Amino acid sequence: MTDTSKAEEAAAKVKLQKTKDWTKRVILVSVIVAMVVMLMSVVETMNPGTLPLGSYREVTEEEVAEDGTTVITTTYTDYNDVLRPAFIDGIVLAIMAMIGPYGFYYSAKMKKIHKIERYLPDFLRDVAEAGRFGMTLAEAIVVAAAGKYGNLTPEIKKMAAQIEWGVPASEALRLFGTRVNTTLTHRTIAIVTKSSDAGGEVSDVLTMVAHAVKEEQLTKAEKSIQMVTYLAVIYIAYMVFLITILIMSGTFLPAMEDAGASIASMSEESGAEVDLINVDVVPALGLLFFLAAIIHGMGDGLVAGLLETGHIQGGLRHSFLLLMIGYMMLR
Repeated sequence: MTDTSKAEEAAAKVKLQKTKDWTKRVILVSVIVAMVVMLMSVVETMNPGTLPLGSYREVTEEEVAEDGTTVITTTYTDYNDVLRPAFIDGIVLAIMAMIGPYGFYYSAKMKKIHKIERYLPDFLRDVAEAGRFGMTLAEAIVVAAAGKYGNLTPEIKKMAAQIEWGVPASEALRLFGTRVNTTLTHRTIAIVTKSSDAGGEVSDVLTMVAHAVKEEQLTKAEKSIQMVTYLAVIYIAYMVFLITILIMSGTFLPAMEDAGASIASMSEESGAEVDLINVDVVPALGLLFFLAAIIHGMGDGLVAGLLETGHIQGGLRHSFLLLMIGYMMLR
């Protein structure tokens, strides 16, 4: 074999060991988009009205002309009376840009891994059956590579190709575990490789491992079905919270402003000293409601992810969806 052929074979082995992982690229793109959004919010803060960020009060002023009969009405946007600063919008949108892409990418990645793990017990049983006919573990894996195992098939073919190129079966299994990179796969591969190295009856071990993996998958599936109810409760509770805020912002806060203005007018006309309602805090209350909805959505999404997957990363997708719903409803 020439040096060129050896180099090509080595390169092919390395290629088989690699699996495309876009995690770092997705995070990098998310960070760049978040920085751009924050920069936009800074521009809007320095030059109000440049971008559609923030929330400002529309002011209407009435002025009596010199003739004493004509009333001049002027309506303008008061950028000094900020209801929701532009940098608040910037922070919210930046958070959504940070967690959204990675959250959906992580969920898609986990779904792919689950589809791969779904056929793992079938593969182990087929390898065990081949081993009962006197085949070694390496030969059994190569034979099993001809089967159909859904999303697991490409990984099995990679293992078979590595074994045919002279890679030991235990090493090929270890590389498979590295590519899939899940707790279940690592635990399964560790048991199989140790049994093979110990020289025991690998077929019986594979059968027991396949049975244990199948039982664990059924348990996880049952747990996922039960968690759907809790996820629905979280989403419904958040929607009720948003509707409550909308009702208070649409009825209670304006009523407070009208009452304060009415009392102030009556006090000026009568000249009596009346304890006035401080309506200056109403915009601040509206801002606090908005922030509460954003924090609530972020926290609820993370809790939903912990319930569904047991990992914080699994909740980023839910946090993004809840943040988007809350932001659009209160915007």
